[in-house]
Amino acid sequence: MSAGRRKRREEHEEHENHERWLVTYADMVTLLMVLFIVMFSMSVVDERKFNALKAGLAAGFGQSTSVLVGSESILEQPGVSAVQPVRADLFLADVPPEQREAVSRAVAEEQRLERERRYADAQAEVDRLAGLMRELEEALEAAGLRHDVRAGIDDRGLVLSLTSRHVVFEPNLADLSDRGREVLDVVAPTLRRAKEDLRVDGHTNQVPVKPKYFATDWELSAARAVAVLRHLNEQGGIPNGRMSAAAYGHEKPLVDPAKPGSQRVNKRVDVVVLSDLPPATRALLDEVRPSAAASRGAAPTSARTTGGTR
Repeated sequence: MSAGRRKRREEHEEHENHERWLVTYADMVTLLMVLFIVMFSMSVVDERKFNALKAGLAAGFGQSTSVLVGSESILEQPGVSAVQPVRADLFLADVPPEQREAVSRAVAEEQRLERERRYADAQAEVDRLAGLMRELEEALEAAGLRHDVRAGIDDRGLVLSLTSRHVVFEPNLADLSDRGREVLDVVAPTLRRAKEDLRVDGHTNQVPVKPKYFATDWELSAARAVAVLRHLNEQGGIPNGRMSAAAYGHEKPLVDPAKPGSQRVNKRVDVVVLSDLPPATRALLDEVRPSAAASRGAAPTSARTTGGTR
């Protein structure tokens, strides 16, 4: 009997299936094939709809596709464009007709709320910059230098223009006057406490003569900007990393060059406290600023034009 059982067991072992692993292998291959099909289908993107979705998300969150303020878009590549204003019709094309009105209202409401948020942020920024401007004006007033600086708020931020004939540079020179150094020493502590970056813009007037010691107006305006920047850094203690300089030559007059005394005012250096708001919101600063912010502190312009000098 025992011999019979052993024989039956041996016969059973002879017919055991040793290729069951092929089932698992076939399942795995099938799953991989499905995965590759899904990945391929995802790689085929409708470019128009993708750009519309990208623009919609950017507009909804109040952001752009660039990483830094003033930088280029990181999505500027073939087949992709920078963020454009969101167009509701691109989304409504795929929405059932009975739902389009509701979707359109929701999009319009979101855009309205976004505009209100931007205006509120711009108003808060103007109020903050106006407070900083009052602090600077009080310091200048206490030092008897109030009329040596023209202060205002525009889409760049807070702008302090050194326009007084006592402060601006001597004709054709880029060396700070004693009065100019005194003004910078008064405003430096307040600017040092501020957290925003500063940009120093150099300008010449529009007298059509060549600078005596510089090749062009660009070099002269750049040298004046650097002179102010260095004084704010070396004497005022404002860190290098917070400051930059720009030169505009005679291209951006502050006052109409045809007006009497304009050449003395247009020959200036602007110290700009740069707003760190996103560009779309910063563009609203001009709209919401106090009406008097741009005109207070204007230097008198009734003096006679300064001859043929820079």
